[in-house]
Amino acid sequence: MNMSKLIVESGATKTDWRLLSPDGSVVSLQTPGMNWSTIAPEANASVLESASRAFRNVEEVFFYAAGLIGRPAFDLEPYFPGAKVEYASDLLAAARAVCGRRQGVAAILGTGSNSCLYDGERIVKNYHSGGFIIGDEGGAASLGRLFLADFIKDLVPTALAEAFAARFDGDYKAIVTRVYRSETPSRYLGSLAPFLLEYRDEPYVRALVESNFRSFLERSVLRYGPRTVGVVGGFGMACEDILREIGAGYGITFTKILASPMEGLVEYHGV
Repeated sequence: MNMSKLIVESGATKTDWRLLSPDGSVVSLQTPGMNWSTIAPEANASVLESASRAFRNVEEVFFYAAGLIGRPAFDLEPYFPGAKVEYASDLLAAARAVCGRRQGVAAILGTGSNSCLYDGERIVKNYHSGGFIIGDEGGAASLGRLFLADFIKDLVPTALAEAFAARFDGDYKAIVTRVYRSETPSRYLGSLAPFLLEYRDEPYVRALVESNFRSFLERSVLRYGPRTVGVVGGFGMACEDILREIGAGYGITFTKILASPMEGLVEYHGV
């Protein structure tokens, strides 16, 4: 490595930065998130100005953001003069992080989910995620949605239903309002996952988690062909034992399971 490389992983909640220097040193920074689908120019500019002061003489920038296709509406070049900037999606970040330069299937299992077939350089196939309403099988929001669908119909075991109502607002109207009228319904649905995983040894919850993962594997992952899969995402990491067990039944070998792609991206871009 003979030039300074800056890796940026941008999410709505936080943005992680890693500067890889020619001497092998790595400098880390975490800033507020930048929303690139509903651009808020002033907020993004503040974050970028802060990062540009922290990282100088950068020669290459590798910028990854959720759902990004092509260049965003807000360019990074003015903040890193003279640097070559590559823009890419969080899905390519996941593929590079868990597959490196080898062929394989990469999956994101966080609040939402996504997956792709990667040939070692680029994404060659992607079955669309669909978002939390018509897709996102396997993700935390999907698990929350499955649970609430049972809860409002009195299909959840009594003890678990009472525990949920004691910690969250279990009123039907409140639930419907949060799902259909809040600004971040997927975040609300995903926030139920940690609670459910506290009861992961209960047969009902275990079956719900397994069903969520089976749907993801059958509707997306298995259709790519290769049975070597890497996963990025906090929810996938939290359920690693269940995920590996379910995958084995389908002949799937999970290689890396990472909470965040940054560790794998540092390895990918640092070689």
